[in-house]
Amino acid sequence: MRIFFVQTRMIIIMGVSSVTKNNYKQMKIFRRNILLIGLIAFLSVNATSQNEKSSVTESESKIEKRDKRKKKKVKLPNIDLSHWKVTLPVSNDAGKPVEIEPPEILDFAKMEVAKPYMYIDSTRGAIVFHAKPTNSKTKNTKYTRSELREQIVPGENNVNWTFKQGAYMKGKLSMEATSRDSDGKYHRTIIMQIHGRLTNEQRDLIGADDNNAPPILKIYWDKGKIRVKTKVLKNLNASYEEMLHEDAWGNDKGFNFEQEVGFRKFTLEVKVSDGKMVVVLNKNEYKVYENVHMKKWGIFENYFKAGNYFQTRDEGAYSSVKFYELSVSH
Repeated sequence: MRIFFVQTRMIIIMGVSSVTKNNYKQMKIFRRNILLIGLIAFLSVNATSQNEKSSVTESESKIEKRDKRKKKKVKLPNIDLSHWKVTLPVSNDAGKPVEIEPPEILDFAKMEVAKPYMYIDSTRGAIVFHAKPTNSKTKNTKYTRSELREQIVPGENNVNWTFKQGAYMKGKLSMEATSRDSDGKYHRTIIMQIHGRLTNEQRDLIGADDNNAPPILKIYWDKGKIRVKTKVLKNLNASYEEMLHEDAWGNDKGFNFEQEVGFRKFTLEVKVSDGKMVVVLNKNEYKVYENVHMKKWGIFENYFKAGNYFQTRDEGAYSSVKFYELSVSH
């Protein structure tokens, strides 16, 4: 009996041990399944949270960009107009082209007469000069213009400069738009000039009606390129008085810069000194005039011009030139 009891006890213990081991395995599997489910749940929640954060971040970014666009600052051109007057292609009550001088020109943006022809592009930071054929023309030309004229003394045309005194003009500009002729070619316009001027004494000496003298320099936007024209003295032995007459001077053959500017921004510099004139395009192309003609030109006073002097009278034609920067020094 004792032996049976011992054996029975051992069997029971072994049975319990076997059951315990099975339960332990099941518990491990259960725990592992619980951990796996928890891990999956954690990863799912974390991914959802990340997606929500990403979505919020993207949304905030879009709002921020939209707000930045709304808060975008107004750009103004880097041009001091206190030493310029403008001629517009519209007539005043006397039938002459409207001119706006300093200090009124400083408020040109508010002037109704100027708005169609000279206005600010605040998104690009430029003054736009718009021209088209009208009945409003300056003397000695058939073309119209929306163009600035330098005034060393504001409001005064009789104070100008000579080559010997020296002068420098720099502009950053672009052709915004221009029409085409019947052959499909773009109309051209003069964008910068150096204009000659007779002193009152010179005018009286030759009996001229006004102080007008020829332009020694014309810079054209011509079919997407920059073209330069200047004057040459027809008779190098002409006297001082003879040289004062406009018909004493002829046109040279002209010069085209190699690079094409098209409708992109470009810079132009004009440097003048005694007997010498240099035109620079985009700081890497130069045209130098240093000859007897430049030396002879020293008898004249001069002033700079810049803007849009449109070179056609075709019906429906138009041109718009943008100036981002313009400065002069002497």
